[in-house]
Amino acid sequence: MKRLSLIAGIAVLSAGIASAEDVMPAKVMFDDGAINASLTGMTGNPEEGAKIFMNRKLGNCLACHMNADMEEQPFHGEVGPALDGVGDRWSEAELRGIVSNSKEMFPDTIMPSFYRDTGFTRSLEKFEGKSILSAQQVEDVVAYLLTLKES
Repeated sequence: MKRLSLIAGIAVLSAGIASAEDVMPAKVMFDDGAINASLTGMTGNPEEGAKIFMNRKLGNCLACHMNADMEEQPFHGEVGPALDGVGDRWSEAELRGIVSNSKEMFPDTIMPSFYRDTGFTRSLEKFEGKSILSAQQVEDVVAYLLTLKES
């Protein structure tokens, strides 16, 4: 019984350590707007990424981008480019950079920085030190975007 408790304790401790290994927003390294390494050290989950993509309180990507993959969802935006085939147009590293902080690749974009927690203009106090998405959520959205192919 003690051995089982010890194993369970190690598993819980390991789970806590894994999330502590996420690259924090201020430590993200961009290379021409791209982020070459995973923010979590793990591959994202495309199913979760799709949920975040359409969630009006998280990614809210549909507010600005049309996406034929989600035709059943109302109110696709036309502010940003359509994302059909985006998985063929951009690499994983480029998509990670765009989702994290698109201003690193496109300085004049109005797209929000989803994985940035400082340096905002006129942000509400309750949002100081917080990013819109977590590192894992960024990885999940990137995994979903990579499924959007031309064919």
